[in-house]
Amino acid sequence: MRKKQIKIHIKDLWFYYHGRSILENINIEIEKNVITSIVGPSGQGKSSFLMTLNRLWESVDGATATGTVEIDFGNGFQDIYHKKYSLSLLRRQVGMVFQVPNPLPMTIYKNIAFPLKLMGEKDQDQISAKVQEALKRSFLWEEVKDRLCQDARTLSGGQQQRLCIARAMVLEPQVLLLDEPTSSLDETSVRVIEQLLLELKSRCTIILVSHYMDQVKRIADNKLVLSDRQFKQQ
Repeated sequence: MRKKQIKIHIKDLWFYYHGRSILENINIEIEKNVITSIVGPSGQGKSSFLMTLNRLWESVDGATATGTVEIDFGNGFQDIYHKKYSLSLLRRQVGMVFQVPNPLPMTIYKNIAFPLKLMGEKDQDQISAKVQEALKRSFLWEEVKDRLCQDARTLSGGQQQRLCIARAMVLEPQVLLLDEPTSSLDETSVRVIEQLLLELKSRCTIILVSHYMDQVKRIADNKLVLSDRQFKQQ
């Protein structure tokens, strides 16, 4: 029986969009180094919930949130909404992958290197090593190692999504948020990404929004159902 460790405490969280409540009085804990799935009908706020965990909603006009989100990044629980908590540090520690693959209009190599350079890394050998490691962890290295200088947008849909996962993982985040990451992919690509996520959970805590109950049964350790603006654990 695995020992349960908590990674995220969420207390009295409310989320609003133009004054309308999307999430109400959320009080949940998310376990460390497992895959927690978020399921429920469309339009219930699942994507909004993910955005409360990396404060991405702060760039959305009309969005507001109240409450506490505490994450243990290795030195005790810290309130990521505290006014002194660094947003850039949070984004390094909490990565996100969206429903539609969004490779940048640049080469495969530069897509993965981009977050490292954004964070100030200048050692080219270090960047190359981290790019290669991220691509290997994302099951993509063998497919692209001979064409790293090609435009990333020439990759297939499944490859593009793995590229986006590699780009999120290159900074070695402790939490990885995924919003319907396989919804636009063929069955073969879906299974590859599911296997990838199963391997990645030993390195980070994964929170996965999915509409596919079969997928949830295959790979999720925990399931949270969003219903009437609140979560129910199953």
